[in-house]
Amino acid sequence: MKLLITGLAGFIGHAVAKRLSGRGHEIVGIDNLNAYYSVALKRARLADLAECADVHFVERDLADREGMAVLFAEHRFDCVIHLAAQAGVRYSLQNPHVYADSNLVGHLNVMEGCRHYGVEHLVYASSSSVYGMNDKVPFGTSDVVDHPVSLYAATKKAGELMAHTYAHLYGLPTTGLRFFTVYGPWGRPDMAPFKFTKALLEGKPIQVFNHGDMQRDFTYIDDIVEGVVRILEVVPQAGGTSERPDSSTAPFALYNIGHGSPVALMDFIRAVEKATGREAQCDFLPMQPGDVQRTWADTEALYAATGYRPKVGVEEGVQRFVDWYRAYYWI
Repeated sequence: MKLLITGLAGFIGHAVAKRLSGRGHEIVGIDNLNAYYSVALKRARLADLAECADVHFVERDLADREGMAVLFAEHRFDCVIHLAAQAGVRYSLQNPHVYADSNLVGHLNVMEGCRHYGVEHLVYASSSSVYGMNDKVPFGTSDVVDHPVSLYAATKKAGELMAHTYAHLYGLPTTGLRFFTVYGPWGRPDMAPFKFTKALLEGKPIQVFNHGDMQRDFTYIDDIVEGVVRILEVVPQAGGTSERPDSSTAPFALYNIGHGSPVALMDFIRAVEKATGREAQCDFLPMQPGDVQRTWADTEALYAATGYRPKVGVEEGVQRFVDWYRAYYWI
């Protein structure tokens, strides 16, 4: 197939491209290399892909309507894996407009390209943050998610609604993946695993919100990638029912993609302590605006569709991340 991967220089985009390379596909990846976090890390991910002769990078901003139209017209992609977005719950409180540009306008430009140039399957990144104030656990894609607690979450839910509209109006098969706390080698510096590891190795305190009373469904990057690659081949079909939010008469599907077993934040910190050989100095703080106390993915639907369950536990995953971090930063 000829594939487009948006967010190629991002954490998940880089990993998906490496996984798909060498399978006979022609892969084009785009990224705008913005400065939300270290551009040097993004360029290092691209350099890591240099050995993949079937992966071609184009610097492009999703919000560039004309540029995106040209990209689709030139390449005529078979499938699109849309992973690019403005990430981060807390940053959405400081700079809301970039979320509209990337996650709404950019998402629309991707879908317009898919619509006009006959893309066979659009797989796009959503987020566990859409569950917002939901109390029922584990979180299921059949749950109503109408109460987001951050603008980031609201834009991700909006992206799902937009995808359904295009599936209904234009018959574009769309699959949304709600990612749950992805971590691992090449991970994002704004995420807790990276921040904790950096602080412990530098002998600095870590910020622990809600006084440590939090749980996250930490999901290792390899498990995420395996789910993305498998779901690419599961193309939604029209003709179902619209009795649940995650099903439709249109060719539309939604899945959680997580480990399926929440980990207490303090247990995760202990795993980082073990992997680094350092003791954490914890600065306990109240809950941050836009954050949630716990996440927990019901992944049965993804298993039924792909036959895959995540395999990497937290201790193993954290050790792999810390080993990568030491090697990358020469520590």
